[in-house]
Amino acid sequence: MAWDGARTSVAEARCVVRAFLARHGLRPEDRPSQDAQLVVSELVTNALRHAPGPAELVLELQPGAERLLIAVRDCSPSPPALREDDPARVGGHGLRLVRRLCSQVRTVPAPPGKRVVALLELRGDG
Repeated sequence: MAWDGARTSVAEARCVVRAFLARHGLRPEDRPSQDAQLVVSELVTNALRHAPGPAELVLELQPGAERLLIAVRDCSPSPPALREDDPARVGGHGLRLVRRLCSQVRTVPAPPGKRVVALLELRGDG
């Protein structure tokens, strides 16, 4: 899924991951699909909020359908910042959620911006 400077919908991004996983046997109501939808929602929301402009979402199911690689590229070179934990704050918890759900989260330079790559375990203990 790619978008230019025009806004895309976070709901559309969730639909993309839901349909992608359904084609590979994971039902939308299954926990791994719900976790993937949440991770995609948070990463795409961050891209839209902090880096308006061209961006893309890439999903890659790794061999055995045990892991989902989620990559969101945007036009800002600034890496996402993990904000201090504050349960009273409204918002700003997305990256923390992504890190809790995923076995790996990293930021890779992708001029002119970056790519945030998350690895979500779909089977096993994760």
